[in-house]
Amino acid sequence: MKRAQNIAFASCLLAALLAAGGPDAVAGAEVAVEVSGAKVTDARGRQVAVADASRIVSIGGAVTEILYALGLGDRVVAVDQTSRYPAAARAKPDVGYSRNLAPEGVLSVGPSLILATEGAGPRSTLDVLERASVPVVIVPDAHSREGVLRKIEAVAAAVGEPEKGRALAAEVAADFDAVAAGVAQLKEKPRAVFVLSASGGAAVVGGAETSADAMFHLAGLTNAMASLKGFKPALDEAAMSAEPDAVVVMQGGGQVLDAATVFSLPAFAGTPAARSRRLVTLPGSYLLGFGPRAPRAARDLAAALHPGAALPELPARSWSAEKDQ
Repeated sequence: MKRAQNIAFASCLLAALLAAGGPDAVAGAEVAVEVSGAKVTDARGRQVAVADASRIVSIGGAVTEILYALGLGDRVVAVDQTSRYPAAARAKPDVGYSRNLAPEGVLSVGPSLILATEGAGPRSTLDVLERASVPVVIVPDAHSREGVLRKIEAVAAAVGEPEKGRALAAEVAADFDAVAAGVAQLKEKPRAVFVLSASGGAAVVGGAETSADAMFHLAGLTNAMASLKGFKPALDEAAMSAEPDAVVVMQGGGQVLDAATVFSLPAFAGTPAARSRRLVTLPGSYLLGFGPRAPRAARDLAAALHPGAALPELPARSWSAEKDQ
């Protein structure tokens, strides 16, 4: 059962990343969050009235993580398949994959509010939910320090807890700033490649304007595949000429991306990363989710590829203590 859940999660995360990293995606796009009485302005610029936030369906791993970090997990009545952290979220009813939602599944749990990350859908489902008189608030999903803070503000505003939102945002901002200060002292920026998947001897890698690219920048790395845009298959010659020092992959899921698998791919077989067998593995939602733990993921990635560097230890936070799976 656990393996099946991991495979489903990996498939959903892979599909979401491919869609988000498409040619029309603009990483780092920022969306202001405004609160006016019982209304919030969401990521689509709509004024949404929220009268009751006691029964929330949370769509998007970062949205769910923020709700729990705000101490509002008891209000969450259902989540989508990308909501993997904390463990309590995985025990909630599952309404499906965030980009292929069915209105019947979402409405079956009797929500009073639906919080959905940008890109959730399809649009026809969102239209049905809105006609059902359930407020649907779309949460911005930019991959940056400011983007994460705005996500927190957006979620907190929608559920009527702006003070808690400001407190959480302050903690996360302090974590980002501490990591940035440490990364700024690093003398080298290793060249790395993020491999999303591999099949048929070909690797799908993270190019420019992707969550992987944004995480690399936070961790003081150079994206060796920045000549590509989005998540795209890597041509063998392009990958080898990129000369990556390391390969970064997601942990868990149904596909095994261990060193033997990755460095047997023609694209990477002759690279410095293959010669040194330098492979870094981190949980997918932790590495690419850009929720409250994003600065911690950046620090862990930086530490893995800058051995011996004096990076700051981030303070313990109640919302980040649980081990990821």
